[in-house]
Amino acid sequence: MSTTASIAPGTTPKKSFIPLECNPELMTTLIHNLGVSPTLTFVDVYSLSDPELLAFIPRPALALLLVFPVSASYEEFRQREDAARPEHYTGHGADEDPVWFKQTIRNACGLIGVLHAVANGARGQIQPNTPLADFLATAQPLPMAERALALENSPALSSAHLEAASRGATAAPSAEDDVELHYVCLVKSVKDNHLYELDGRRRGPLDRGYIGDEDVLCDEARKVVQSFIEREESTGRLDFSLVALVQGFD
Repeated sequence: MSTTASIAPGTTPKKSFIPLECNPELMTTLIHNLGVSPTLTFVDVYSLSDPELLAFIPRPALALLLVFPVSASYEEFRQREDAARPEHYTGHGADEDPVWFKQTIRNACGLIGVLHAVANGARGQIQPNTPLADFLATAQPLPMAERALALENSPALSSAHLEAASRGATAAPSAEDDVELHYVCLVKSVKDNHLYELDGRRRGPLDRGYIGDEDVLCDEARKVVQSFIEREESTGRLDFSLVALVQGFD
């Protein structure tokens, strides 16, 4: 797999991160260290259709993080869908909903996914005077390119990511490795109750439709996740993982 999977297309990376393992315990520690309320946690989602397994997930689910293979079929789909979209994202400031980050750091898709999850799903549950609160206060008013640069230059986020990525259950790849797997986040807009797909390799948030009072583990959201899996049915690839950001178990 070429390195195009690790950053936004057309971007030359100035910085590389160790890829982040899709590990709910590790991700939970990461967001707590950054300043998210200790009542929030990531949990595995083991099924999109089994009612008994879905019943174990505390609701409402505040965000979903999907890890999927960046295959030729996915890249063809992405290029076709992005071709009709504006090349430059213009959202910024207090009215931006959802909040989106362009990925310019090689292999930082895990951190970008986690940022998308908490910057949107954990609004109001980020503690003041913490690394995450301070970073968002600086970055959210900025336009796309400057926001990406702020992330590149954040020692607090780089340090927190390095600590988390180095503590996975499996041996961590090198920051320079080519990685075939990528993170995408699903969140719900507070403003319009639409489901959005957030991916730092795309051209901005992708509106996946109105979900009303439902959460991001509703039928429509699970259909979006299922579409990633169905795209790979002919290849037989099964390397998908899904976690949800939720209120912790009592």
